[in-house]
Order: sequence, then structure tokens, then C-alpha cells
Amino acid sequence: MSNVLTAVGVVGGLGLLFGALLSFASKVFHVKVDYKVEAVRAALPGANCGACGFPGCDGMAAHIALEDGPVNGCPVGGQPVADKVAEIMGKVAVAGAKEVACVMCQGDATRAKERYTYTGPRDCRSNAATGGGGSKACTFGCLGGGTCKDYCQFGAIEIINGLAVIDKEKCTACGKCVEVCPKKIIEMVPYDQEVMVKCKNTEPGKEVRQKCAVGCIACNLCARTAPEAFVVENNLAKAQFPFAQDPAEAVQKCPTGCIYPGLAAKEAAKKEKAV
Repeated sequence: MSNVLTAVGVVGGLGLLFGALLSFASKVFHVKVDYKVEAVRAALPGANCGACGFPGCDGMAAHIALEDGPVNGCPVGGQPVADKVAEIMGKVAVAGAKEVACVMCQGDATRAKERYTYTGPRDCRSNAATGGGGSKACTFGCLGGGTCKDYCQFGAIEIINGLAVIDKEKCTACGKCVEVCPKKIIEMVPYDQEVMVKCKNTEPGKEVRQKCAVGCIACNLCARTAPEAFVVENNLAKAQFPFAQDPAEAVQKCPTGCIYPGLAAKEAAKKEKAV
């Protein structure tokens, strides 16, 4: 019985000793957290996506509160979060132009040719690393492997007919898809830009036609029709947004439909005629 009591006493004594040591250590090593850091952290969306340039929201919050970082530094939160953070920091949030990610390619499985059948891992980077830059005949286009979709935390990307398609309403402009795309076919564009050349192929028009039905063939028709809206450089048309001239006529005249949303309009017209 005495042995049991002794053991209980020893354990109890050790417990009190360790408790006292922990209490002492917590006071000695306590790091005071600025209330503004906590307030800013609470205002951030908590996605920890790294789009701000920091590994997570904690780093961004500390940068804003302690290092006078920009209150609109979180692209995911957008203006609403910027306004909240600005209120905490006693600043005014300057409204910036909203951006979204956009796939600059329309060459899905029905429009673009394949050089061979890729049978490796479902990853665009793996596909692109194979001979000649990937299985697609057009080495500039979307490979449709879904790597961008896998990295999107917000469900904004779908793979439709072998082509990545981004829902601009779900896109938070975190930029992860832009980073992981091996073809660099995804770009950040202004949210309100509705007209754009969705092609990155800089090969001569004849070669483009052989590989994709919706590629830019550098015919210059858009630049001649709307010279203040489009320019052709290095065998590729480019939209000059914001437009100083209405691009509508040029969009309609584009022979391949590479100027978005011309192709969609033409396909819709065909369906109406069929009915």
C-alpha cells in the first residue's frame, strides 16, 4: 500500500513540477501578436492559395499589418476583402481592375488534330515533356490534361472535349492555373474584356490550318477592318484592349473564328438554320 501511495505522490509531484515549468515557459517565450494582424487575418478568405506571393494568409496578414503592405494584396478576396482590410488599417482601398484567368485556345478534340495518342499520366506537364512538346499537332495549344483543373481550389475549371474552359464567375484570379500550365496558354485578362484572340500559334497560316480549324492564320483581315482594335505581330493577331474602335465587325469577318466569341456566334447561327 505504501508503494502505491509513494508512486501516486511521485507522479503528482512531477505533474505539479511540469505544470509550473510550462506556465513559466509560456510567460518567458510568449510572443505578443498585434491585434491588427489577427483582425486582418480574420478578414482574409483563408484560401492559403499563395496568389498574394506569400505561402498563406498568415504571411499576408503580417505583411499588411506590420510592414505596411497593400490592403488590396489579396486577389482572391477582391474588393470586398480589400475594403474590410482597409477599414482595419485605417486606409482607403483603391479599386483595381478585376481580372480573371482565360484559356487562349479553342482547339478542342473536334477542332484540333493530334500527332499521336498520349498514354502517360493525366498531367499536361508530363504530356508536354514527351517528344515534340506533346501529343497535339499544334504545340502552342491546350493539351486538355486537366492539370489546371486539379490546381484550381475554386472549381472554376472544367475540361470539355479535351479543352480547359474557365468559368469567369467562379475564377478568383489566384493565378495557380497560369503557373502550372506548361504551354502558358492561360493568361490573366480584364474581367470585362469580352473579345479576344484565343490563339497563341505563331506559325505561318498554312501550317496553322493543317493543325487546327480555329487557329489564327495571320490573314490581317481583323487589323484591316478594325485597325484600332487589332494588330498582327509575328503571325498572330492581338486584341488591343481597351478598344478604341468597335471590334464587332472584325469578329464577324474572322475566317477561322479564332477571335472570341465569333466562333460561338457562328455555331449558334448554324444551329438556328438547322432548326
